Amino acid sequence: MTAKRASKTAKTSRVFGQRQAPAKMFRVGLYARVSTHDQQTLPLQMRAMREYAVRRGWAVALSIKEVGSGAVERELREKVMAAARRREIDVVLVWRLDRWGRSLVDLLVTMKELAQLGVGFVSLTEALDLTTPTGRAMAGLLSVFAEFEHEILRERIRAGIAEARLQGKHLGRPVTVGKQATQIRKLHRAGVSKAEIARRLEISRTSVRRILGERNRP
Repeated sequence: MTAKRASKTAKTSRVFGQRQAPAKMFRVGLYARVSTHDQQTLPLQMRAMREYAVRRGWAVALSIKEVGSGAVERELREKVMAAARRREIDVVLVWRLDRWGRSLVDLLVTMKELAQLGVGFVSLTEALDLTTPTGRAMAGLLSVFAEFEHEILRERIRAGIAEARLQGKHLGRPVTVGKQATQIRKLHRAGVSKAEIARRLEISRTSVRRILGERNRP
Protein backbone atom coordinates (compact mmCIF):
# COMPACT_ATOMS: atom_id res chain seq x y z
CA MET A 1 0.00 0.00 0.00
CA THR A 2 2.83 2.35 0.94
CA ALA A 3 4.76 1.48 -2.24
CA LYS A 4 1.67 2.19 -4.35
CA ARG A 5 1.20 5.59 -2.67
CA ALA A 6 4.87 6.44 -3.23
CA SER A 7 4.62 5.49 -6.88
CA LYS A 8 1.57 7.72 -7.33
CA THR A 9 3.36 10.61 -5.61
CA ALA A 10 6.40 10.23 -7.87
CA LYS A 11 4.25 10.55 -10.99
CA THR A 12 2.63 13.75 -9.76
CA SER A 13 4.76 16.90 -9.85
CA ARG A 14 4.24 18.90 -6.64
CA VAL A 15 5.88 22.14 -5.48
CA PHE A 16 5.32 23.18 -1.85
CA GLY A 17 2.57 20.54 -1.67
CA GLN A 18 0.65 22.01 -4.65
CA ARG A 19 -0.06 20.02 -7.79
CA GLN A 20 1.69 21.51 -10.85
CA ALA A 21 0.45 21.26 -14.41
CA PRO A 22 2.92 19.67 -16.83
CA ALA A 23 5.13 22.19 -18.62
CA LYS A 24 3.87 23.24 -22.03
CA MET A 25 5.97 22.28 -25.03
CA PHE A 26 6.60 25.67 -26.63
CA ARG A 27 6.72 25.88 -30.42
CA VAL A 28 9.57 28.19 -31.39
CA GLY A 29 10.22 30.11 -34.59
CA LEU A 30 13.91 30.65 -35.38
CA TYR A 31 14.97 33.72 -37.35
CA ALA A 32 18.54 34.19 -38.55
CA ARG A 33 19.74 37.05 -40.74
CA VAL A 34 23.10 37.92 -42.29
CA SER A 35 24.34 40.47 -44.80
CA THR A 36 25.45 39.40 -48.25
CA HIS A 37 29.05 39.97 -47.13
CA ASP A 38 28.78 38.00 -43.89
CA GLN A 39 27.04 34.76 -44.78
CA GLN A 40 29.53 32.57 -42.93
CA THR A 41 27.85 33.36 -39.59
CA LEU A 42 24.51 31.92 -40.72
CA PRO A 43 25.30 28.31 -39.66
CA LEU A 44 26.65 29.63 -36.35
CA GLN A 45 23.42 31.48 -35.62
CA MET A 46 21.21 28.53 -36.47
CA ARG A 47 23.31 26.07 -34.47
CA ALA A 48 23.31 28.30 -31.38
CA MET A 49 19.54 28.81 -31.56
CA ARG A 50 18.76 25.13 -32.09
CA GLU A 51 20.96 24.14 -29.15
CA TYR A 52 19.22 26.72 -26.97
CA ALA A 53 15.79 25.46 -28.02
CA VAL A 54 16.80 21.90 -27.09
CA ARG A 55 17.98 23.05 -23.64
CA ARG A 56 14.65 24.79 -23.06
CA GLY A 57 12.68 21.78 -24.29
CA TRP A 58 11.13 23.74 -27.16
CA ALA A 59 10.02 22.25 -30.48
CA VAL A 60 11.27 24.07 -33.58
CA ALA A 61 8.15 24.82 -35.64
CA LEU A 62 9.66 27.35 -38.05
CA SER A 63 13.18 28.14 -39.24
CA ILE A 64 13.85 31.22 -41.37
CA LYS A 65 17.21 32.19 -42.87
CA GLU A 66 17.44 35.61 -44.50
CA VAL A 67 20.29 37.18 -46.45
CA GLY A 68 20.00 40.92 -47.00
CA SER A 69 22.17 43.68 -48.37
CA GLY A 70 20.73 46.60 -46.43
CA ALA A 71 19.53 47.52 -42.94
CA VAL A 72 15.97 48.03 -44.17
CA GLU A 73 15.43 44.66 -45.81
CA ARG A 74 13.56 42.19 -43.61
CA GLU A 75 11.13 40.59 -46.09
CA LEU A 76 11.34 37.04 -44.74
CA ARG A 77 10.85 38.25 -41.19
CA GLU A 78 7.22 38.77 -42.10
CA LYS A 79 6.85 34.98 -42.37
CA VAL A 80 7.71 34.71 -38.68
CA MET A 81 5.22 37.46 -37.79
CA ALA A 82 2.55 35.77 -39.92
CA ALA A 83 3.12 32.47 -38.10
CA ALA A 84 2.76 34.29 -34.78
CA ARG A 85 -0.52 35.87 -35.90
CA ARG A 86 -1.82 32.43 -36.89
CA ARG A 87 -0.80 31.13 -33.44
CA GLU A 88 1.53 28.59 -35.04
CA ILE A 89 4.44 29.52 -32.74
CA ASP A 90 4.69 30.44 -29.07
CA VAL A 91 8.17 32.01 -29.06
CA VAL A 92 10.39 33.89 -31.51
CA LEU A 93 14.09 33.16 -31.06
CA VAL A 94 16.85 35.30 -32.62
CA TRP A 95 20.61 35.29 -32.25
CA ARG A 96 20.99 39.05 -31.76
CA LEU A 97 18.59 42.00 -31.62
CA ASP A 98 20.05 43.78 -34.64
CA ARG A 99 19.33 40.66 -36.71
CA TRP A 100 15.62 41.16 -36.03
CA GLY A 101 15.02 44.91 -35.85
CA ARG A 102 15.83 47.57 -38.43
CA SER A 103 15.96 50.17 -35.68
CA LEU A 104 15.11 50.48 -32.01
CA VAL A 105 11.64 51.77 -32.86
CA ASP A 106 11.03 48.92 -35.32
CA LEU A 107 12.28 46.44 -32.72
CA LEU A 108 9.84 47.73 -30.12
CA VAL A 109 6.90 47.81 -32.53
CA THR A 110 7.33 44.15 -33.49
CA MET A 111 7.99 43.07 -29.90
CA LYS A 112 4.83 44.88 -28.77
CA GLU A 113 2.77 43.09 -31.41
CA LEU A 114 4.22 39.73 -30.36
CA ALA A 115 3.39 40.50 -26.73
CA GLN A 116 -0.21 41.34 -27.68
CA LEU A 117 -0.41 38.01 -29.52
CA GLY A 118 0.88 36.20 -26.45
CA VAL A 119 4.08 35.17 -28.26
CA GLY A 120 7.38 35.34 -26.38
CA PHE A 121 10.63 36.79 -27.72
CA VAL A 122 14.18 35.68 -26.91
CA SER A 123 17.52 37.09 -28.08
CA LEU A 124 20.52 34.93 -27.25
CA THR A 125 23.38 37.45 -27.36
CA GLU A 126 21.66 40.04 -25.16
CA ALA A 127 20.14 37.35 -22.90
CA LEU A 128 16.76 39.04 -23.41
CA ASP A 129 13.94 36.65 -22.57
CA LEU A 130 10.44 38.12 -22.76
CA THR A 131 8.95 34.84 -21.60
CA THR A 132 9.96 35.84 -18.05
CA PRO A 133 8.84 38.78 -15.84
CA THR A 134 12.43 40.11 -15.74
CA GLY A 135 12.67 40.07 -19.52
CA ARG A 136 9.37 41.92 -19.88
CA ALA A 137 10.67 44.59 -17.51
CA MET A 138 13.74 44.99 -19.74
CA ALA A 139 11.45 45.46 -22.73
CA GLY A 140 9.84 48.34 -20.88
CA LEU A 141 13.25 50.00 -20.61
CA LEU A 142 13.83 49.49 -24.32
CA SER A 143 10.61 51.36 -25.08
CA VAL A 144 11.93 54.33 -23.09
CA PHE A 145 15.12 54.32 -25.16
CA ALA A 146 13.10 54.06 -28.38
CA GLU A 147 11.10 57.16 -27.47
CA PHE A 148 14.36 58.92 -26.58
CA GLU A 149 15.82 58.02 -30.00
CA HIS A 150 12.66 59.22 -31.75
CA GLU A 151 12.73 62.54 -29.87
CA ILE A 152 16.39 63.11 -30.78
CA LEU A 153 15.53 62.53 -34.43
CA ARG A 154 12.66 65.02 -34.28
CA GLU A 155 14.93 67.62 -32.66
CA ARG A 156 17.56 67.14 -35.38
CA ILE A 157 14.94 67.60 -38.09
CA ARG A 158 13.58 70.76 -36.47
CA ALA A 159 17.10 72.14 -36.02
CA GLY A 160 17.92 71.39 -39.65
CA ILE A 161 14.80 73.19 -40.89
CA ALA A 162 15.53 76.22 -38.71
CA GLU A 163 19.12 76.39 -39.95
CA ALA A 164 18.00 76.10 -43.58
CA ARG A 165 15.56 78.98 -43.12
CA LEU A 166 18.26 81.15 -41.54
CA GLN A 167 20.44 80.52 -44.60
CA GLY A 168 17.58 81.43 -46.93
CA LYS A 169 17.25 77.97 -48.41
CA HIS A 170 14.02 76.92 -50.08
CA LEU A 171 12.13 74.22 -48.17
CA GLY A 172 9.77 71.70 -49.68
CA ARG A 173 9.55 70.48 -53.24
CA PRO A 174 11.77 72.30 -55.73
CA VAL A 175 9.98 74.62 -58.13
CA THR A 176 10.13 73.36 -61.71
CA VAL A 177 11.70 75.54 -64.41
CA GLY A 178 8.41 75.83 -66.26
CA LYS A 179 6.50 76.91 -63.19
CA GLN A 180 9.21 79.37 -62.24
CA ALA A 181 9.16 80.93 -65.71
CA THR A 182 5.38 81.30 -65.50
CA GLN A 183 5.67 83.08 -62.14
CA ILE A 184 8.35 85.43 -63.49
CA ARG A 185 6.29 86.43 -66.52
CA LYS A 186 3.16 86.89 -64.45
CA LEU A 187 4.95 89.21 -62.03
CA HIS A 188 6.59 91.11 -64.89
CA ARG A 189 3.23 91.70 -66.57
CA ALA A 190 1.96 93.00 -63.24
CA GLY A 191 4.67 95.66 -63.32
CA VAL A 192 7.03 94.13 -60.75
CA SER A 193 10.68 95.03 -61.38
CA LYS A 194 13.20 92.35 -62.31
CA ALA A 195 15.11 92.95 -59.10
CA GLU A 196 11.95 92.50 -57.03
CA ILE A 197 11.01 89.34 -58.95
CA ALA A 198 14.44 87.88 -58.23
CA ARG A 199 14.07 88.73 -54.52
CA ARG A 200 10.58 87.24 -54.22
CA LEU A 201 11.42 84.01 -56.01
CA GLU A 202 14.88 83.74 -54.41
CA ILE A 203 16.69 83.50 -57.75
CA SER A 204 19.33 85.62 -59.45
CA ARG A 205 18.53 88.67 -61.57
CA THR A 206 20.38 87.01 -64.42
CA SER A 207 17.87 84.14 -64.39
CA VAL A 208 14.97 86.61 -64.46
CA ARG A 209 16.47 88.52 -67.40
CA ARG A 210 17.23 85.28 -69.25
CA ILE A 211 13.68 83.92 -68.93
CA LEU A 212 12.09 87.24 -69.93
CA GLY A 213 14.53 87.55 -72.81
CA GLU A 214 13.59 84.09 -74.10
CA ARG A 215 9.99 85.21 -74.45
CA ASN A 216 10.96 88.22 -76.56
CA ARG A 217 13.16 86.25 -78.96
CA PRO A 218 11.80 85.76 -82.48
